[in-house]
Amino acid sequence: MDSPHGAAVKAENFGLKGPRGWVFRGMGLDAEPGSLIAVEGPSGSGRTCLLLALTGRMKATEGHAEIAGHRLPKHMTAVRRIAALGPVTGVNELDQSLTVAEQLREGALLQRRYEGPVRALLRPRGERRAGTQARIDAALAAAGLDLAGLPKGPRTSVRDLERLEAVRLSVAIALLGSPRLLALDDLDLKLSDAERAEAWTLLRAIAARGTTVLAVCSDAPDDVTVLRTGAAAAEPEDKAAEKAEADTEAAASVTDENPADTDDTDDDTKGTDDALAEARRD
Repeated sequence: MDSPHGAAVKAENFGLKGPRGWVFRGMGLDAEPGSLIAVEGPSGSGRTCLLLALTGRMKATEGHAEIAGHRLPKHMTAVRRIAALGPVTGVNELDQSLTVAEQLREGALLQRRYEGPVRALLRPRGERRAGTQARIDAALAAAGLDLAGLPKGPRTSVRDLERLEAVRLSVAIALLGSPRLLALDDLDLKLSDAERAEAWTLLRAIAARGTTVLAVCSDAPDDVTVLRTGAAAAEPEDKAAEKAEADTEAAASVTDENPADTDDTDDDTKGTDDALAEARRD
C-alpha cells in the first residue's frame, strides 16, 4: 500500500527496444514507498533510459511497471505528475547562465504554474511570494544546501558550483513540488569517495521522510535495493547479499558492455542514444 508521500515502484519484465536493439529489458522490481533504489550498471547499459521510463518520460515497449498504482506505459502522464527528476544530462539540466537564486525562483514558478492549484494564482502577491520562499527554504534544507556557504551566497553562478553542490541544488528544485518519487541520474559521477558518501546520506534522509528515491549509479552502497542493467541484470536484491559473489561479478561485468540481446556494443549504445533523443523531443 502507498503512503501519502512515497510511491511504491513495481516492474515486471520491463523493457525498451530502440531502432537498433534493446536498450534494456527484463527488469523486475518490487519496492515499498519510501525505498531507496539504485539503478546500477556500466555506462551505456540503459540506466538513464530505465530511469526515464520509470518516471513516465520514456515509453517502454515490453512488460509493465506500476508507480503508486499507475500502470506504465499506459498512464505516463499520471506518473509524471508525482515523479520529479533531479539532474539528468541532456534532459533536465541546470541553467549555467543563472545564479542559484534565479534557478530556484524559476523552478518554483514553473512548479506553481504547471502543478499548483489554480486558486493559488488568485492569492495576493505578497502572500504568494512568502509561500514561494517558504517552499524554497524547506527544499534547500531537505537537500542540505546552505546558500550562505556558497562563494557569493544566493548570487553564486550555477556554473561555479562544485559537483555535489549542483546535485543538492537539483534535488532542492525537484523537491519543490513535493514529489512521491525522486529520480536522479549519474549520482556518483565526478564525486570523490567522501562526496559519494555525502550524496547517499542525503538520499537516505529524503527516503526516510517518506519519498521514494531512484538513483542511477556505477556502484551502489550496501544498504539499498539494487536494480542492475546490462547483460548480468537480475532481480533486485539486498546489496549485502551480493558481496559474496563480488569477485565473480567483477570478472563478468566486462561483458556488460555487450548484452546478449544486441549484435554488438555499438548498437547497444546507439539504441540508448536514440531513446534519449526521443525523450528530449517529448
